Amino acid sequence: MKTRWITMALAAVAVAAGAGTKETKMEKAVFAAGCFWGVEAVFQELDGVVDTTVGYTGGKTDDPTYKEICSKETGHAEAIEIVYDPSRVSYDELLAYFWRLHDPTTMNRQGPDKGTQYRSAVFYYTPEQKAAAEKIKAESQKKWNKPIVTEITAGGKFYPAEAYHQDYFKNRGSHHTGCHYLRD
Repeated sequence: MKTRWITMALAAVAVAAGAGTKETKMEKAVFAAGCFWGVEAVFQELDGVVDTTVGYTGGKTDDPTYKEICSKETGHAEAIEIVYDPSRVSYDELLAYFWRLHDPTTMNRQGPDKGTQYRSAVFYYTPEQKAAAEKIKAESQKKWNKPIVTEITAGGKFYPAEAYHQDYFKNRGSHHTGCHYLRD
C-alpha cells in the first residue's frame, strides 16, 4: 500500500512539473566561414544557441578526417552545425550573425587560411532556410564594396570533426577567435 501511494505521489509531481509547459523543438543551421574554431567560438556566445559541433560537409567523400580535408581532395568545407532554440533566436538572426563574423567577399579564404575547405557557405535543409539565406545575403551585400561569394547550397550529410577540434578555444581557456569577430 505504501509503495502504491509513493508511486501515485511521484506521478502527480511529474504531471504537475510538466503542466503548462510547451517544449520548444530545437532546429539546426549549418554554416562554413573559414576555420571552424573561430566560427564556433563566436556562435557559442549568441543567446539561443544551444549546442555547436564543428565538422565537415559539402564534399564527396564519406567520413573524412582533418588530414583528408587539408589535402583539398574531399571537396568538404570546415563547417559548424548549430542547434538553436527558435523561440530565442531566429534563423534570420543566425544568418545576419554569420555574414557579420567573417568576410564573405573572399573566395576560399579567411584570414591566413586558404583553400576550398575555408570557403563561405550556407547549407540549407528546407526551402524556408534557402529563401532566408538568399534574402539576408542580398541585405548583407549592401554593406560590402565587393560581391559576396558565399555559396548557398543544399545541405548534405554533416560529419563531426575529431574530438580535439570540438570547443577548441573554450577547452584551451582562450577567448581568441582567430580572424572571426562581429563586423558592423
